[in-house]
Amino acid sequence: MATWNSRGLRGSTLEDMINRTNDKYSDAGLALIQKVPTPITPIKMDREHRQITLAYFEQKSTVDYIGAVQGIPVCFDAKECAVDTFALQNIHEHQVTFMEKFEKQGGIAFFLIYYTHKDILYYLPLQMLLFFWNRAKEGGRKSFRYEELNPEYILPRKHGIMVPYLDMLQKDLEDRA
Repeated sequence: MATWNSRGLRGSTLEDMINRTNDKYSDAGLALIQKVPTPITPIKMDREHRQITLAYFEQKSTVDYIGAVQGIPVCFDAKECAVDTFALQNIHEHQVTFMEKFEKQGGIAFFLIYYTHKDILYYLPLQMLLFFWNRAKEGGRKSFRYEELNPEYILPRKHGIMVPYLDMLQKDLEDRA
């Protein structure tokens, strides 16, 4: 099986890589994580081909993925970044609010960021995001730089697992203790 940084997968999106990882984790009995579909209302349909040709979003989506890892509720969002500076406008207030409420209920919330130009995957715990989020709300930078991130949360390359986020989830749990 190819790893997440192999040549054969360069055209794949981060979502595809995460979906494959989630399948592996599910098959191994390690986690059950589901992609959260974005609710839409179709406006126009091509009846001959049974395809939606025009639709609108019913409501704001919360996170990309939700589920459980060894009995621990988790939710996360996936983002791609092509430069060293991640603009906080890529994250919406309702997502942050949902994640904060999720953690108050005993879950773990985080972001997976793929720095495409560096070919690096990063696990961003909600608490770290909140530091940058609150800094922006108080008039500071509306983004964070790659150099500001804790290098301990770079996802390791692992044979057979494209986005090995369980390793960093374990570190996140240990750091919270």
